[in-house]
Order: sequence, then C-alpha cells, then structure tokens
Amino acid sequence: MKIIRSAPLLFALGCPVFAADTLPAPPPQDLPVSAWQTRVNADRSISWRLYAPQAKAVSVVTGATPDVYVSHPMQRDGRGIWSWTSAPLEPDLYEYFFNVDGLRTIDPSGAMPKPQRQVNTSLILVPGSVLDVRQVPHGELHLLTYHSGAINTERQLWVWTPPGMEKMHAPLPVVYFWHGFGDSGLSAVVQGRMPQIMDNLLAEKKIVPMLVVMPDTEIDAPGVIPEEYIPAERRKVFYPRNADLLDRELVQDIMPLIAQRYHVRQDADGRALAGLSQGGYQVLVSGMRHLDQFSWLGSFSGVTTETVPDPAVSAQLAQPQQVNQQLKNFTLAIGERDRITGADIAGLKKQLEQQGIRFDYDAYPQRGHEMAVWRPAWIKFVQKLFR
Repeated sequence: MKIIRSAPLLFALGCPVFAADTLPAPPPQDLPVSAWQTRVNADRSISWRLYAPQAKAVSVVTGATPDVYVSHPMQRDGRGIWSWTSAPLEPDLYEYFFNVDGLRTIDPSGAMPKPQRQVNTSLILVPGSVLDVRQVPHGELHLLTYHSGAINTERQLWVWTPPGMEKMHAPLPVVYFWHGFGDSGLSAVVQGRMPQIMDNLLAEKKIVPMLVVMPDTEIDAPGVIPEEYIPAERRKVFYPRNADLLDRELVQDIMPLIAQRYHVRQDADGRALAGLSQGGYQVLVSGMRHLDQFSWLGSFSGVTTETVPDPAVSAQLAQPQQVNQQLKNFTLAIGERDRITGADIAGLKKQLEQQGIRFDYDAYPQRGHEMAVWRPAWIKFVQKLFR
C-alpha cells in the first residue's frame, strides 16, 4: 500500500491516505456522458446508471419512505457501468437513491439532490406537468436573512413573488408554507417545485397574485434539541419546543419582516398558513393560537395535537362556531397508505366532524407520506385562496 506523505490532517484524524492510483477512477473520458449518467428517455422511462467498477452489487431504490421502497437490481457491463431502466412513468418528480454494497448514496451524476438535513436521496423530473419550467412569465425567488429575536439567532427564509409585482398597486395576500421534519428551507423550492407551480398556475389564471413565504420549519439552536434526543421521540421531545419557538418567530419576526419588505395585506382574509407533516402540525398550532389573524389553513399529512398536545389548539377547536366564522377554508389532505401521520389525520377528521367544524378533506389513493400527496394538495389548496 502506497501512503501519500503530505496529508498531516488526515493522519491526525487517523485516516489512511492512499496513492492516487488506488482510488476509484472517474468515468472514462472516452465515453459519452449518456453512457454513465441517469437520464429520462423520450418515452418517459428513466434509465438509472452508476459508474462503480469495483462494486459487487448495486441497486436503485425508488419511493419516498421505507414502507414503500422498491429495490431494483442493476446490471453491470464490461466498462463498470451499472444500469436499470424503468417502464414509462407519469410526469412527476421522483425520489431515489443507490444501494452500493450496502451503502446508501445519492446519484453522483444527478443534478438534484433532495434538500434535507441529512442528504441521502436524489430527485429526477419526468416532464409533462405543472412542475415543469414553462415559457410563461416568471416570478422571483428571494432569500431573506434576518435576526430572529424569538430564537436569538440568524435565520433565513425564501419568498416567491409574482411576476410584475413592482407594478401592482394593491397590497398582496400572503401564504406562509412550512416544510416537514428532516427537510430544509430549500425543500419547498426544490422538491416542492413551488416556483414552477406558482408561475404556471398564475399564467393559467388559476390563482390570484400572492406572496409565498417559506420559512425553515426546524430550529437549529441550543436547547431546542437536547443531546440525549433520539428521532423516535421527536413528537414528545422536539415538536412541542420547536413549535412554540416557531410560533413566536412567525408573529414577532417573520410577519413584521414581510410587512416591512413587501406591500402586503394586513387583514386575516389576506393571510394563509399551509404545511406538510411537521409543518402541518405548525399550521394547527399557529393557526389556532392566532385564529383572528388567518382565514385559510391547509394541513397536509400533518402531525396533530392529538398526538402532540397543545392546550391552546384544543381550547380553540372546542369553539366550533368561532372557528367556522373565522376560517374561509380549512383543508386536510392525506395519502391513504400513510403509516406515519394517517392516524393523526383520521383522528383530527373525526374530531372536526363531531364538533361541527367545516373542512375540506382530500385523500390520495395508493399514496403514502410523500410529495406525491403534498404537491397535488398544495396545487388544489392554493387555487382556493384569497377569492
């Protein structure tokens, strides 16, 4: 074994440093890119490829959660390129990763890693839907960095603004959208395809001009997540603390920031909250705690306050007449095969029915806890807003 002598940092970390000729090689330079790169074909099938000449077994795993993962064994050719081709697929944005001798890895040839706090999944778009980048007027995507007094740290959020906003004289309504657990502030932008959806729906005159504000749903600050925290206990340990801080941040920091930076409406009928999974829980917490400030709520596959109690939410839901008078729309959405929050939404649905609270309910067949539910749910919900 050859050891490179000029690597003191790696030696200090206890890592062996190998000579260049013992490292895995990049794809051969005399091959076309199409030979080793994952591609969408003309018939909307996908050919997954991975250059891994030293691997013994490789598969591509599709699906959004472990309960619906499907592993597809790949075949290796004489050049060390592994491949597998699907049947033609419906237009959508698909999740996948490679299993290389037991190691989960993203696609090194893919342009879209899924935004997460632990990046281990890739995305690929099969065109032909409202998720596409079309030749229509495009809005702008703004990244705002601000100091959150509620959390006492610097934070960032994304804002989609409609095309031609600078020429609009009337104040714009605002919808605040929270992502799910384990995702990042970019999730709604990249995986949710929020800019493309909003551009296309507005061009088709299916929605009214509005702002979409996409904050980070998780707080990476000391004390929010204790050192002994384990993910399986996040509903008991993390969600209540995080939700309380997010609620204070929304009211004390984010809403004033948006009002300062943009010409927006200040009435409840001009504000909406929406979110998925953990973000759906935040919709219940903030929407019910501040019912007088919002008229539109959308919880998609949301964790509910039945499993993560919040006294303020329970008290508000016990006043159905007030809820019905305030909310112009309250939407619940769930995948019928959702094993993560399916029981949550079923319980909330039953509670709302028993108390006579009006709501819309959308169940997506053959779908689990995944974006294939949340993107259609958002597309349907946003068309109801501010009319």
